[in-house]
Parts: sequence; structure tokens; C-alpha cells
Amino acid sequence: MLQIETYPPVNGNQYLRLSGRLDTHTHVELETALAPLLDAGPRALVLDIAHLEYISSAGIRTLLRARKALAPEGGQVLLLHPPPQIRKVIDLAKAVPLEAIFDTSHEADAYLDRIQQGVLDGDLDMPDDGTP
Repeated sequence: MLQIETYPPVNGNQYLRLSGRLDTHTHVELETALAPLLDAGPRALVLDIAHLEYISSAGIRTLLRARKALAPEGGQVLLLHPPPQIRKVIDLAKAVPLEAIFDTSHEADAYLDRIQQGVLDGDLDMPDDGTP
């Protein structure tokens, strides 16, 4: 069973909390929940996975699809609080770059702040349509 909590976007970043199992039987639930959120084009999709117990290859594919959907506009998938077993699987599968995995919300917020400041300072490019 997979539980998905969706929170209102904050500063262009979409937050979700996942708990339970992300596997062959539940990945469609996450894909269905993500579809409208990804269509909105968030700068970052931030997934708190502290209570995710298990992830299968189907779950990994869902993360990769989300990354691919956000990539054209420079968006990212960020993971918060990964349990050790989930971190290991994600690392082995290279589903999310290690620099996009954070042990605390503070670390993720500091990362997002640096990205946004880089755009404001002109150090980071913005997409041609002017969206961050």
C-alpha cells in the first residue's frame, strides 16, 4: 500500500510525502498523482520519502519519468529523508543524482535557495520562456 500526501506548491516547488511501498502494484497511483503536478511545471518535485519502506524497479521508473518530464524546463526531482535501504537502491539505479538526495528539509531548502539565488544573480540559465 502507498500513501501519497500532496501539499500546495511553495515558491514554484511541489512537495509530496510518500509512505508505504512504491512497487509494481502501487506505482500507477503515484504516476496518476504526479501527472497534473508535472504538467504544472514545478521547478522542483520534492518527495519526502522518510516513511517509504520499499521501492521496486517500477517505482524507480516512476522517479525517472518524473525527472524526464521536468528536465526540459530545468526542473528537478529531490528526495528528502531517504531510509538507508531506499537510498542504496536509488543510488545503484542512478534514479536521482546523489546531490539531489537530502537527509533534512533544511539541506533541501538551502539547496533550493542557492538555485534560486543563482538565477537571480544570472549565474544559472533560465528556460527561453522565462519560467524558472
